[in-house]
Amino acid sequence: MEHNEVRERIRAGDREAFGDLYDRYARTVHQHAARLTGDLSAAEDVMSETFLAAWRTREQVRAEGGPLGPWLLGIATNKARNHRRGVGRRLAFLARQPKPEETADFAEASAERLDHQRELAAVRAVLDRLRGPEREVLALCVWAGLDYEQTADALGVPVGTVRSRLSRARKRLRALTGERLAQEAREPGRGRGEVGGRAAIVALPSERGSR
Repeated sequence: MEHNEVRERIRAGDREAFGDLYDRYARTVHQHAARLTGDLSAAEDVMSETFLAAWRTREQVRAEGGPLGPWLLGIATNKARNHRRGVGRRLAFLARQPKPEETADFAEASAERLDHQRELAAVRAVLDRLRGPEREVLALCVWAGLDYEQTADALGVPVGTVRSRLSRARKRLRALTGERLAQEAREPGRGRGEVGGRAAIVALPSERGSR
C-alpha cells in the first residue's frame, strides 16, 4: 500500500488501517520509549498513550508524505518526555513522605526481562548525563533508524539542529562511556564483558548508523 493511501485512510479514521499501523510500529515505539524512559513498564504506558494520541490527532496527518513511523516516534518522544517530568515530580513528593514499611516482593520475573532491565539501566546510567534534546535525537537517529529529515520532522526542528545535536551527543556519549568503563575496571569483582561493556556497544553505533 502506498504511503499516501495509508495516510488518507488514517486521516479518514479507517480502523483497519490504524490496526495495521499499530501492528507495524508498536514494537518500534515500545523500544524507543524504553530507551528514553529506562523502564519497560513505563515504555508500555508511553506506547499506549502514543497510539491513543495518534488516533485522536489522526486528522492532523499530512495527506502526502512518507511512512508514518517518524510521526509516531515524535509523539512517543513527547510522551516519554512528559513521563520523565512526572517521575521527577513524584520522586520529589515521595522524598518528603515518611518511609513506608518494607514488604516482601514475591513476583517472579523472567530471565530475559531481567537482562533487558539490567541493560537498560546500564545504558540509562550514561544517557541520563546527556541533555534531553541530545538524548532524543540519538534515540531517533541511531536506534530508531530515522534519517536526519525524518528526525527533524518528528521533533519539529530544522535538519541542521538534528545534525548538531547528534554530533554533540556522540562526542559526549563516547566520553561518558569511557569514564564509566574506566570506573567499572577499577571496581572489584566485575569481569570483562558484563553489562557495562554491552551498554557501551549499544550506545556507540558507527557513524554509518545515521543517514
